[in-house]
Amino acid sequence: MPQQPSELNQKEPENEFVQAIAAVERSLAAVKERYTQIQVDRQRQDELGHRREDVLQSLRQNPLRQLKQELREIEQELETIELNLESSLFSWGSIKQPFWQAVRFGGLGILLGWILKSYVG
Repeated sequence: MPQQPSELNQKEPENEFVQAIAAVERSLAAVKERYTQIQVDRQRQDELGHRREDVLQSLRQNPLRQLKQELREIEQELETIELNLESSLFSWGSIKQPFWQAVRFGGLGILLGWILKSYVG
């Protein structure tokens, strides 16, 4: 039995709603995953910080090549973790609104400048 146009119109908002819920669920899953990753990174950062202090104390007492290498590896991993944690602060979502406001008002400023220049010049 063919569907009536009114039935099709009712299904469209329902489909949009289902798609919106699915998008929100995906976003929430991504946020949860990122939050878990941040917790793991912070814990690893703390562990490496303590290990670095231990290696530095050992290095002061007995400067071994192996300890120097371990210290370099720890510092590299700490830098990587810091970059991962910092990247959680900056995402497209956090700068989207200020970016588009700058584009909008910058464009208006340029347009206003051209108008003023055409009147003056």
